[in-house]
Amino acid sequence: MNLVSPNPSGSMMVAGTASTAEGIPAVREYLRIAMRWRYVILGTVAACVLSGLIVTLLMTPKYTATATIEISREASQVTNFQGVERETSVADQEFYQTQYGLLQSRSLSERVATQLRLVDDPKFYERFGMASDELAFQRVNGRYPAAGRAVRQRVAGEILRKNLQITPTRLSRLVDIRFTSPDADFSAKVANAWSDNFIQVNLERKVQATSYGRDLLQRQLAQQKERLDDSQRQLVSYASQERIINLPAQQGASGSTTERSIVADDLAALNGALSQATAERIAVEARYREVGRAGASTEALRNQAINTLRQRRAELSAEYQRLMTQFEPEYPAARAVQSQIDQIDRSIAGEERRVSGSLAADYRSAVERERGLQGRVEQLKASYLDLRRRSIQYNIFQQEVDTNRALYEGLLQRFKEIGVAGGVGVNNVSVVDPADVPQRPSSPRLLINLAIALLAGLGLGAILAFALEQIDEAIADPAEIERRLGLPLLGSVPKVTGQTPKEALIDRKSDLVDAYLAVQTNLAFTTEHGVPRSLSVTSTRPAEGKSTTALALATTLARAQRKVILVDGDMRSPSVHHLGGVDHDRGLSNFLAGQEELESLLFRMDDLGFVAMSAGPIPPNAAELLTGNRLSVLLDRLLETYDHVVIDSPPVMGLADAPLIASKVEAVIYAVESHGIRSSLVKTALARLASANAHIVGGVLTKFEARKAQYGSGYEYGYGYGRDRAATVKAEQD
Repeated sequence: MNLVSPNPSGSMMVAGTASTAEGIPAVREYLRIAMRWRYVILGTVAACVLSGLIVTLLMTPKYTATATIEISREASQVTNFQGVERETSVADQEFYQTQYGLLQSRSLSERVATQLRLVDDPKFYERFGMASDELAFQRVNGRYPAAGRAVRQRVAGEILRKNLQITPTRLSRLVDIRFTSPDADFSAKVANAWSDNFIQVNLERKVQATSYGRDLLQRQLAQQKERLDDSQRQLVSYASQERIINLPAQQGASGSTTERSIVADDLAALNGALSQATAERIAVEARYREVGRAGASTEALRNQAINTLRQRRAELSAEYQRLMTQFEPEYPAARAVQSQIDQIDRSIAGEERRVSGSLAADYRSAVERERGLQGRVEQLKASYLDLRRRSIQYNIFQQEVDTNRALYEGLLQRFKEIGVAGGVGVNNVSVVDPADVPQRPSSPRLLINLAIALLAGLGLGAILAFALEQIDEAIADPAEIERRLGLPLLGSVPKVTGQTPKEALIDRKSDLVDAYLAVQTNLAFTTEHGVPRSLSVTSTRPAEGKSTTALALATTLARAQRKVILVDGDMRSPSVHHLGGVDHDRGLSNFLAGQEELESLLFRMDDLGFVAMSAGPIPPNAAELLTGNRLSVLLDRLLETYDHVVIDSPPVMGLADAPLIASKVEAVIYAVESHGIRSSLVKTALARLASANAHIVGGVLTKFEARKAQYGSGYEYGYGYGRDRAATVKAEQD
């Protein structure tokens, strides 16, 4: 049965065999650990701060000089007419990371060391505490040997790089070059030399790249020029061999060169002449055919002489008709006019015959000319087709010449551009701010070092506190009874100082009485009938407060008007008889050995109000007496008379007595000494009791010091609260 009852601290707890404690919040747990190990943490912090102060005061002051440079993505594009400034691209990050790596390169550091003459300077190595047994640093007549210069140069570069810091400014092209040394002037000198040498190296790298490119292009130009000359010679040789004669080259629309052959030009010209001759022949033939059909041609009608004659004939005809109106045809004047008309008619016919003959002659001439041109055109066509067959290879050679010429001209143009760009010499690195001589040391910084030491001390102290907390298996506070051991917490008993436990129990206002009143209150909820009638109090080892707990429980129960008997079950180291002021000549061992009479084995403790039984004479082997049924018989007989039987049981570890007693009683109360026992030992002892089928109702934390557990006076309030609660419970039960 599980009942809910207040624990000594005022919070609620679950009592019973299956009860579990609520988890402590992490912050409170950390605070508890910190307060418990506060002296370890404070000591660690003080040691770290003191060490930081001493180290800071012993450190050599160092000065940091800073030079700022600007690194552009590329040099200004002076030879590019599309724009002088280059646009930013995604690959800039890779470029700048490369530049930062170059700023920390070994070659640059060794170059700076050589320029500043640090390689053979003993003061330089002494300034940075460089001491070596190598032959390169063994001075002869105050000087370093020349044979070890390469080694010294490497070491000098390493020293410079170790004290150099490259710090890019975020989202900008600016880079800070910082050098730290014990000498302020030297720091500024190195920082400025580093920036200057980086610029010089960058320029030299560009010149080398341009020079390499020019040499490569020059070799390619020579090779391409040779190929172009060979292809041109091959083309001319083939043209001479095949008698291919072309007119001078012309620039084509696509940029390539084209040549015209003489045969093609002649064929084109004669073809045009043939077309013209055919047209002329057709025209002449039409006029000629017209004369044959109509008897008069258009040329005759347009002839000036014929038209003049016809006009004259018309005049004479008019004159003749006039004469005919007056005279006869035989009239002399009329006959003369008629004679003139006849003569004009003959002249007109002659002229017309001449014109017709001219047209026939023109027709025949046109036909002959057309035929001649046709024959020549046919000859040229055959020649042109033959030329086309022979020009296939020629065109192949011509294309090779054009290709080689284009490649050669492109390489030549690129070679000229590289020459111009190399001559410009624009650098993409510039100094923004040269390094000034620092006026104050950059390190050590006392406040920062002390802050770091303080944080380190806190961290180390916290680690030590947690480590000690993990190593320490002692039960420190009441919550650990439930968390570590899995036992319900019945109560916490303060450590008694200045008086004996019996004296503290006699004083009803003492803290010890308040604590055990709380234990009694919690015991009332462990069974259906309240406080178990028979119970034993045990612990892991001696001197953990189990006897005091048994005595106190018997006392509080007696004061609650219960008939109680306290039995000293520790027959190996009895203690109850000392509290009663009697000896242990007669007691528990006598009854277990077979004595039946009880009254002679008991004695009263009037000051505490209950009856007690001592352990009796110490037997040779107490475990043998407990293995029988005499203890059960004793309990049955005592419970006939008394309300509660409290047995002060011996410790569990190393003895079989406690499990034997625990198996016979109704409940077992386990006493755990605060800060005095390891939890692993307690778990082992609890396992032994569990194997004996003991009913452990809970644990009591004894010798508890609220100051050590960091509960303060607030925890002491729980004792008074427990006493009030016990009184309330008693009143309810009554």
